[in-house]
Amino acid sequence: MSERSYCEVADLADARSELDAIRHHLHKHPELSYEEADTSRFVADKLAAWGYEVTRNVGGHGVVASLQVGTSARTVGVRADMDALPIKELTGLDYASVHDGKMHACGHDGHTTVLLGAARQLAKTRNFEGTVHLIFQPAEEAGSDSGAERMIADGLFERFPCEAIFGLHNHPGVPAGTFGFRAGPLMAACDTVKLRIHGRGGHAARPHLAVDPVLVGSSIVMALQSVVSRNVDPNEAAVVTVGSFRSGHAPNVIPEDAALEMSVRSFSPTVRATLESRIRALVEGQAQSYGATVEIDYVPGYPVLVNSEAETAFAREVAEELVGPERVISPFPPIAGSEDFAYYLQQRPGCFVRLGNGEGKPMLHNARYDFNDENLTIGAAFWTRLVERFLARVRA
Repeated sequence: MSERSYCEVADLADARSELDAIRHHLHKHPELSYEEADTSRFVADKLAAWGYEVTRNVGGHGVVASLQVGTSARTVGVRADMDALPIKELTGLDYASVHDGKMHACGHDGHTTVLLGAARQLAKTRNFEGTVHLIFQPAEEAGSDSGAERMIADGLFERFPCEAIFGLHNHPGVPAGTFGFRAGPLMAACDTVKLRIHGRGGHAARPHLAVDPVLVGSSIVMALQSVVSRNVDPNEAAVVTVGSFRSGHAPNVIPEDAALEMSVRSFSPTVRATLESRIRALVEGQAQSYGATVEIDYVPGYPVLVNSEAETAFAREVAEELVGPERVISPFPPIAGSEDFAYYLQQRPGCFVRLGNGEGKPMLHNARYDFNDENLTIGAAFWTRLVERFLARVRA
């Protein structure tokens, strides 16, 4: 099979209007994590109509579509996420969300459509030898107990064997149609820490008779700024951000309690463990020094997303063939955001790819964000070609 026999972007030109319609339908009808029943049904029905063996309700609303061509035992998996976010949309688009307070502000409508486009093309051409499993995952935005975890627990890789697995996320700020690759750690682990500070309430005019949890919390916030700067190797990356601080209701009352919540991000297990150890010790020490007590709820989130070397090199090669090396960024800079695709990569080798969503476009999780439809045929052609190339290779 010659290189030119693999999928090109132009091969998807006839699908563009259909993909636009699919993407706009999904954008208009977003569903939050664990609620993707209609989206799952819509996706599964499309795949069944194209001739796939479709398995529904994998790990919740997950869908796996399988297509075998020939007798080769080789297998590959490609994943897209389906869930939306609890954000009120402000795009003003004619296909804007009809569900108030819910929107596709991260582009999962685009990711799903791109993989559907590849599914359509693969079923049409069947230009490979082996089995492809297309994985449509719910609840990526959950933060914990996510769709990836649930699908794996439901026997994803036992029921649908994958030699390797690949996934994709759009990236605003990078030109549309530009692919980004990085072997090794690409995206951060993300943990959430919830603190409940217990002081002793009192009158604002008699602070000496109280233990002020606002003061304690403020001291903790300031002390936390030393964790990364003084406990983490300067050659490593880490983030500690206090995003929520709640206490009291009146200016003349010292409250009983204060609540803080923070996001903690890291790119290695060692740094992750150091952050937890130092944050716990620092928080407890600060509270004790003021005569307060504190409850610490340290909630582990997604692990570090680590792309394997060989699969990343392969995916990059596919992109360079498809769009040219001038539209490929490698190595792509590490990203402090997190992704539950990391769980798949703990089970199987693979690569998580970034695809530029356009320069000057709103960032992810923004009420004015929208997936760039220019990427629909480019992304679909990339997945199609990747599957064709992967399932055409001779086993070493």
